[in-house]
Amino acid sequence: MPTERTHDDARALGRSTLTLSTRTLLSRVLGLVRDLLTARVFADTAVGSAFAAAFAIPNLFRRLFGEGALSAAFIPDYTRLSDGDPRGASLFASLTLALLALVTGAITIALELALLVLLIVLPGDPDRDLSLRLVMVTLPYMPLICGAAVLGGMLQARGRFAPWAAAPVLLNLCLIGATTPFFFFDGADARTWSYVVACAAVGAGVLQLLWMALALRGLTRWHGWRAIRSAWSETWPRARAMLIRMGPVLIGLGTLQLNALIDTAIAMWPNWVGPTAFGRAVPLDVSSNAVLFYAQRLYQFPLGVFGIAVATAAFPMLSRAAGDPERFARAIARGVRLSLFIALPASVGLIIVREPLVRTVFTGSGGFSDDGAARAAAVLAGYGVAVWAYALNQLWARVFYARGDTSTPMRVAVAMVAINIPLNLMLIWPLREAGLAWSTALCAIGQCVVLAWLSRAPLAGLVRHVLHAAGAALAAGGGSLLGGWLADALLLSPATGGAWTSDAIRLTAMVAGGGLAWLAVVLATRRPELAWLLRRG
Repeated sequence: MPTERTHDDARALGRSTLTLSTRTLLSRVLGLVRDLLTARVFADTAVGSAFAAAFAIPNLFRRLFGEGALSAAFIPDYTRLSDGDPRGASLFASLTLALLALVTGAITIALELALLVLLIVLPGDPDRDLSLRLVMVTLPYMPLICGAAVLGGMLQARGRFAPWAAAPVLLNLCLIGATTPFFFFDGADARTWSYVVACAAVGAGVLQLLWMALALRGLTRWHGWRAIRSAWSETWPRARAMLIRMGPVLIGLGTLQLNALIDTAIAMWPNWVGPTAFGRAVPLDVSSNAVLFYAQRLYQFPLGVFGIAVATAAFPMLSRAAGDPERFARAIARGVRLSLFIALPASVGLIIVREPLVRTVFTGSGGFSDDGAARAAAVLAGYGVAVWAYALNQLWARVFYARGDTSTPMRVAVAMVAINIPLNLMLIWPLREAGLAWSTALCAIGQCVVLAWLSRAPLAGLVRHVLHAAGAALAAGGGSLLGGWLADALLLSPATGGAWTSDAIRLTAMVAGGGLAWLAVVLATRRPELAWLLRRG
């Protein structure tokens, strides 16, 4: 019976991961289209950096709350209540949503007022003013996406992952729709158009909230203030405990996002403050944040499609198995194996294809300059080194949260953020923007090692599986290099049609070569992780 249940859990994890990944894949592909368009509108310019900084705000809250802290703090209690006390679960969800609307609404208003004061008191600067105004436009996305995250968590607790995984599609469609007309207006100004795209992000938040509410129809009952007040003594202690847990979870699960926000603040120094710091010229310029932002978008593609999907799919399973040590250990092992199975090849692949990937996506018909593309490729190499660690950190944090321990991931996260800041400031001098990426990657790897050790999970049995995943990843890297060589030798010539076409052909050959080599090794070694994803095994 334990063996049968193990196979059932493995298939359930694989099915949920595949569901999330396929829905998220559509969103990420549309996100890539969105980035391709916005990179050609804003490029590696001061306007591009301002847009990137403003768009980082809704992205930060979507990842912290939608993919992170709020769901991690809310789902365990809601899952347990849904299994045994449906009315208590609906009261808990109603109170959580009401409190969240109150808190995030107040934060949004306070930040809007603070930014307005800055615009009034600071001396006028076109680049800084544009950045601050764009942030003000995008801030209302925060309460909208937080509310959608609660609804998404309710669906995940019921085993319905598809609606929340598909919700970002609405964001990407709105931004694509707002960006595309730029190319059909003669004399369209990128600075003006940045406000159009920022407003579209807020409109997408409204649509996402409505989408999640429609997906929940018939699955829950919402309670008004009178019903909540009558059950206050029962519901409020649970909600208060969740809010208290949420603070540590916010830090523990959001380290990557917090470090990315620090990266953004440092990269925006020339735009917000000036070209010098303490009388010394900084090694960054007004384009640095655009270079950093668009490179981040590329490494986040595999992380969002697979890495976060595995952790999200595993979390309800971990929450239910927390009282059964053997089943809990098996759930951890499956999550680690599935994460590395996907994320290690992604790390190797991004490093190898970084140059043709950046040039194909962000140059041609406008977009990035050659210098900006080279700088973005260097940034992508730094981030790419640790894609596997970013993915595992999502899982490790949820291992602790499923046990009810929110403080351990928080302490580790605070330590890593404290290390990241001075490391950033040291590495930007020799490496420019790439130093920010390498600092984030090194801290993520350190966080992964520390969390794995503190988890006390039985990891000895995973060594063989880790070696198999690493071998398949190296094979993928070799296949990518071979594909690139074959493209250069057999397909590319002066008549091919230009630099962008050559890069696109080379990228296609490298991706195909790496994917085929990886698949050949996986099939030859009969790795069960592939069967899990394909709903077999």
